[in-house]
Amino acid sequence: MKRNIIFVLISASVIALAPAAWADKPTPGYNYKIPDKIMTPDTVETRLGTLKFFDGMPDKETVDTLYDGLDIIRGVETFLNGIPATSIEGLRLGFIDAGADASHKVIVMDKLLDSAPLFLTGNTDTVYAMTALDLKRDGPTVIEVPPGSGPGTVDDAYFRFVIDMGIPGPDRGKGGKYLILPPDYKGDLAPPEGGAEAEVDGEKYFVAKSTSYVNLLILRGFLVDGKPDAATAMFKSGLKVYPLAKRNAPPPMEFINGSGKPFNTIHANNFEFYDELHTVIEREPVEMLEPELRGIFASIGIEKGKAFAPNARMKQLLTEAVAIGNAMARAIVFRPRLEGFAYYPGSAWGTGFVGGNYQWLKDGGTGGRNLDARTMFFYQATVNTPAMVLKMVGKGSQYAIATVDKHGEYLDGSKAYKLHIPANAPAKDFWSVVVYDPQTRSELQTGQPFPSKNNKRDKLMMNEDGSVDLHFAPEAPKGKESNWIQTVAGKGWYPILRLYGPLQPWFDKTWRPSEIEPIK
Repeated sequence: MKRNIIFVLISASVIALAPAAWADKPTPGYNYKIPDKIMTPDTVETRLGTLKFFDGMPDKETVDTLYDGLDIIRGVETFLNGIPATSIEGLRLGFIDAGADASHKVIVMDKLLDSAPLFLTGNTDTVYAMTALDLKRDGPTVIEVPPGSGPGTVDDAYFRFVIDMGIPGPDRGKGGKYLILPPDYKGDLAPPEGGAEAEVDGEKYFVAKSTSYVNLLILRGFLVDGKPDAATAMFKSGLKVYPLAKRNAPPPMEFINGSGKPFNTIHANNFEFYDELHTVIEREPVEMLEPELRGIFASIGIEKGKAFAPNARMKQLLTEAVAIGNAMARAIVFRPRLEGFAYYPGSAWGTGFVGGNYQWLKDGGTGGRNLDARTMFFYQATVNTPAMVLKMVGKGSQYAIATVDKHGEYLDGSKAYKLHIPANAPAKDFWSVVVYDPQTRSELQTGQPFPSKNNKRDKLMMNEDGSVDLHFAPEAPKGKESNWIQTVAGKGWYPILRLYGPLQPWFDKTWRPSEIEPIK
């Protein structure tokens, strides 16, 4: 009896399973029904064209098309992900062209950064002091920062934060000695990210370790009475950079006046981009980048210890890839779709530092790295530090960028526009507006060496309520010359609004600039 019961139960189970397992007709060529979702049709229409398969196997023409597409995709990925590295390399090469071929040779924008040098969205409001460290050649390197220095930063060869200096740094603007260790340092010092104070041979240093040999050092000095003289003198008398091994007899400092001199610090946007990136990968330790990123670069032939020598086919594909990558970067910058970009609903004003994280981690890292936000920043800007994203009322600086007018149209250099800066701008120190060239992302070159206005440096015409109207046009509007920033017919332009010492109304958005309004 028990056997019969068991048999009945088994039979019932088999019958219950039958509809799912055997009810559908077998897929042609198979014993059973194969889920459609895992099958590849004989022809597939795509952006690459019609792809053809025999039983899931691509034919020769399709294989050639797919590998071309894959190489182009990898070339585009290499461009978008390689920008931070080539941007530092562009700066290094530009410094060398300007005469700063060693770390004790420092470029000082003694008369401020005008539009002659090509420098990604640099400001006209602070005195820059800049050089590139070479830790492979010099070993551990000392930087003596003078008292009174404004914001300063060291970034590695992939534009990652190493340590702050000056006001946001551990010296808090009082000056001090910094020691930057190379990636192959084997001593007892083990500073955390951002550095730590330590004693070395009886001297106290703020010590940081870099992941790369080449590093960017950039310091900023504030204007005094609207002039750069005091900051320039501070750097030339107090800034020192030298190898720790030569601390008893450091090389004499050389300061190169950079204002008014045309030189380029921007990475290539054509095939030369890949050569610049290969230089970085070949020079720096393998560990500087994680394997995933190295794998993307290696997929197109950029790998440490190997020559970058693409054949004719690959060079043609990469030439197309860099053009696509450059175009995509420009779409991200000039027509941003990133969530969190806009400062105000429906406004063109937005942040260049989307996500408020200097490592571009989304949702604290649970959303991974915001790659488009990183591209947006490094395609048009330099210097990476946590201080740029921190809310520091009355300290540091805040930035807003707009690439279109109130109607969503690009800004045309042949037309006239107005920007209204309401009264009581929330800037303890000063505010400024600088105009940039969309091609170079550097200051717009016009008849004005400084395409900008600064409320402390410039004598601006104010409205009765204390507000200011800035005007943008090829020719100055009559009677408003003091508030005019020149543009160029036949070229575009875009502004960045900077607030130095930003106050609470900026952060809570109770104060806001107007949209950029066309004037007929």
